[in-house]
Amino acid sequence: MKKVKNVKTVKNVEVVSITKKGRKIDPTSKRQIRLKELELKRENGELKKGRPINSESKRQIRINDLNIKRENGTLSKGRPVNKKSKRQLRLKELELKRSNGTLSKGRNIDPNSKRQIKLAEVEAKKSLNIEIDEVINEVVAELIK
Repeated sequence: MKKVKNVKTVKNVEVVSITKKGRKIDPTSKRQIRLKELELKRENGELKKGRPINSESKRQIRINDLNIKRENGTLSKGRPVNKKSKRQLRLKELELKRSNGTLSKGRNIDPNSKRQIKLAEVEAKKSLNIEIDEVINEVVAELIK
């Protein structure tokens, strides 16, 4: 390893004067005075924005009630449920059927529909074929004996 000595370099820096662009500001103008006052109020926290709140309005009373309910944990969301409505009665009935195990799933079958009649015919033919095959098997078994 080679030893390196610390070498200090000096640079010549020229000082350049910085000038602001744009129009000059008159600190005694009404606008500049108002802006300074606003900035002071902002720093002190005295600046108020918007319309003042009327604590006696219905909305503010409702908001306060809701905040109290939130803190207590008694705030319920959504519309209240009407236990006597058709929908709630139907849901209660379905829940009872589910608990009993009597709830049938899917749509009701119409036995008079074309599809059900055709399926019944196919099933009848299958059962007839099975009966005929059984009779034939019995006859063949008797012949073999």
